[in-house]
Amino acid sequence: MWQPNERYPDPAVRVLDPSFNKYRLMLASVERLYTGCRWSEGPVYFGDGRYLLWSDIPNNRILRWDEETGVVSVFRKPSNNANGHTRDRQGRLVGCEHDTRRVVRTEYDGSITVLADSYNGRKLNSPNDVIVKSDHTIWFTDPEFGILGYYEGHKDESENKPAVYRLDPRTGKLTMMVDTIPGPNGLAFSPDEKKLYVVASRAEPHRQIIAYDLLDDGTKLGKGTVLIDAGPGGSPDGFRVDIDGNLWCGWGMGSADLDGVRVFNPQGKPIGHIDLPERCANVCFGGRYRNRLFMAASHSLYALYVNTQGVAGG
Repeated sequence: MWQPNERYPDPAVRVLDPSFNKYRLMLASVERLYTGCRWSEGPVYFGDGRYLLWSDIPNNRILRWDEETGVVSVFRKPSNNANGHTRDRQGRLVGCEHDTRRVVRTEYDGSITVLADSYNGRKLNSPNDVIVKSDHTIWFTDPEFGILGYYEGHKDESENKPAVYRLDPRTGKLTMMVDTIPGPNGLAFSPDEKKLYVVASRAEPHRQIIAYDLLDDGTKLGKGTVLIDAGPGGSPDGFRVDIDGNLWCGWGMGSADLDGVRVFNPQGKPIGHIDLPERCANVCFGGRYRNRLFMAASHSLYALYVNTQGVAGG
């Protein structure tokens, strides 16, 4: 059974390069906030309400953790096997649903607006992760993972190639940005929004994070280059970027010593690792100053205060 470390500094926060010392707080340790999920994913923090939402995909629910009380409750069930989440620039929840094969927005009154469920008249596969750019456009990945079986959605036929899409919510126009990424998964922008990073979770022989330059005011992508090769056993899934451009990536599955969060600098060099007893799928920054890293990892939700801040809107 997992036990929190009672001594500072927490040995679970490992320095792989001296530059990571800047981001490590000597008087902060990994905390487990909740356990009891089947597969935790898609965390998103609501500062105005001081709570965090995250997905428990196989259990078909979205959970809510309240920062003030520590109480965990069910926010939405059924959730249509919801996966990744973010907030738009008006503070509304935007989420990906495997079972309905769509991207949706939760309005202020709790009603659901379908933002995208098809491309060129054909169903999306199973939207996976989503981010919102400062120009209000919504970017999401659409791999086939949720239609490969009945555990995280339902088995169905693919009608479109796995791809990354850009949605302009003001016009409703959905644009396919790239469809050559093997298994597009987590995605994020650099702090200046000049680059888009996307996880290629079916790349061979190892998973990769590919970097694209944004061209023509962000309406087109340049040729992708491999920023990070995960190596044997490395498994980046979801990730977020801090204000210095570092990538904080859910990691693990190859072996126990890889489980947790792997941190890379903007050049793709690994600089730190946060050990968890479970594979981490996705993360987000939250708290009053966006300096608390929340980690959705297999059965549990963890948190760690760090000496940086997540990019606003990320």
